[in-house]
Amino acid sequence: MTHPPVFAVVGHPNKGKSSVVATLSQNDAIAIALEPGTTRASQRYPLTVDGRQLYTLTDTPGFQRPRRVLQWLQAHSLSASDHPDTVRAFVLQHKGDERYVDECELLTPIIEGAGIIYVVDGSVPYSAEHEAEMTILRWTGRPSLALINSIGPDDYSDVWQAALGQFFQVVRKFDAVRAPFEQHLSLLRTFGQLEPDWEQPLEEATQRLAEQRSQRQQQAASLIARALEDLMGYQEKRTLTLDQLASTSEATLADTLRERWYKRQRRREQSLRIDIEHLYQHQRITRQEAELEWANQHDLFSEDTRRHWAVSKKYLATAGFGAGAMGGAGIDAVTFGSSLGTGALLGGLIGAAGSYFYGDRLLLPALNIGPLQNGLQSATFGPVQDSQFGYVILGRAVDHWWHISHRNHAGRDLLALEPADQHWLEQLDKASQREIQRALDRCRKQRPLSPSQQQNLAQAIGQAMAAYDNWRLNRG
Repeated sequence: MTHPPVFAVVGHPNKGKSSVVATLSQNDAIAIALEPGTTRASQRYPLTVDGRQLYTLTDTPGFQRPRRVLQWLQAHSLSASDHPDTVRAFVLQHKGDERYVDECELLTPIIEGAGIIYVVDGSVPYSAEHEAEMTILRWTGRPSLALINSIGPDDYSDVWQAALGQFFQVVRKFDAVRAPFEQHLSLLRTFGQLEPDWEQPLEEATQRLAEQRSQRQQQAASLIARALEDLMGYQEKRTLTLDQLASTSEATLADTLRERWYKRQRRREQSLRIDIEHLYQHQRITRQEAELEWANQHDLFSEDTRRHWAVSKKYLATAGFGAGAMGGAGIDAVTFGSSLGTGALLGGLIGAAGSYFYGDRLLLPALNIGPLQNGLQSATFGPVQDSQFGYVILGRAVDHWWHISHRNHAGRDLLALEPADQHWLEQLDKASQREIQRALDRCRKQRPLSPSQQQNLAQAIGQAMAAYDNWRLNRG
């Protein structure tokens, strides 16, 4: 049985080794700091998908005395044929030697069979002082790959490329914070080409990671669909005795229920975001965003918010007509076609008219006090009767998902969520537009979605996510 490959990520201190490990192991718990010496001992980070370990990244300390180590190696070697054994001898002889603690830590996984990922900062000039490090690594005889991970704004990649190419089998530019997912897979395939024993396990790893990414997108669509149904249909309720009713004004009661409704809706949106982040194994994200609240400039029902996330009246009318026609088609089916399609047409017109009516304004829920029954009276607030609310929630959720799904685990910057500057849903196919509109109409009428309707909504949201991804990647 072939063991999962192990990669030792090595290099000069503070050049981005831990960032590479965090991204390729999908682990945002790995400490990344600007101060040298953050990593003092080698640490292994396996990447596991569905219980199967695909490979392991080993984060290592940086070289501290590479020239002294190289001097020792050169003094104890007779020819190139003994270089790997000479490196092994150095490690065995200097275990516990305070002078070479870091070198022994980083070389140990390599002499035990790990492949080498050598990381340099391409934003600082190349220096010959790195040649001692690169020579030591070449002496190990292990498959090796060099990554130019630019941390700062300057670019000396060309010089680095020329120098690294003399010591390593493959040299790649790789931004650990921003590299797209396809580059992660490309690195794994490249390593498979360097070591025949790793070709099959790394091919399997790339397949599983691609499948995992697709599954995560489907799961995210389902999470968004459930949250959308919940947020659209939620109603805040309170049952009052006659004494309670007499002691409070209707205005006070409305304020109380409104605040509780707002608070609950904000909490539900936040729980959706946390679920999406955990789905992609992001556990420590700090966000900066417009709150889901009504009493500020980002008011969900303000013109500003509607312009950013809600849809146009034309879109609403079109989607509303389609959704209504789908419902009216049921009438035609019941009459075995004797209505000659009148049901679908009538349903479409009603749907279009209703959606168009809500298209140019955003309606707040209102307090509703029910009839007195057995000495008790119910008061309710919600659900929201405006389908535009659903598009605002959908837009914010898809935007958040997009940022999370494209965020590498080395990212430590604030996640800033900004409204879209034009409406992306125009690119969504008509069938998905109708499916979403029909679900929103049912939810605002507090008509629960059946399992098949929930599935259809999730699939339509999946299409919306693909449309948003395409819009983000191709906008000017």
